[in-house]
Amino acid sequence: MKFMLIMRDSDEAAEASKQVPFEEIINAMGAYNEAMMNAGVMIGGEGLAEAEEGAVVDFSAEDPIVTDGPYGETHELFNGFWLIQVSGKEEAVEWAKRAPLGPGSKMEVRRVHEEADFEEFSGNEYVEKEKGWREELGTE
Repeated sequence: MKFMLIMRDSDEAAEASKQVPFEEIINAMGAYNEAMMNAGVMIGGEGLAEAEEGAVVDFSAEDPIVTDGPYGETHELFNGFWLIQVSGKEEAVEWAKRAPLGPGSKMEVRRVHEEADFEEFSGNEYVEKEKGWREELGTE
């Protein structure tokens, strides 16, 4: 099963990370990534640039509203993710618990849909196209 581990940081966590030498953060994250690679569970993952470089597209109005970062008051920012292939939710949670994160950080664990989740829609144009897209992208 594939899971996405979603790293979320509060303002408190972001401020605390500024007190740690960046090379120390890189080394801790690198060791975490290496452990997942060595265990054969990591499929991918990326860290994200600061919110100031991003935007939010809000669909609560008829025309989407775009707000450039930073986004005003934040409670949690999505700062990065990992995709892992493991036996189940329990193993995914165990990997999430090993992340080198501190107070004010959270790790959301979400299962990634698989082809079998859409069996009842077999024959649907876009379900069938998705199979081809996965092959094309090498993500099957």
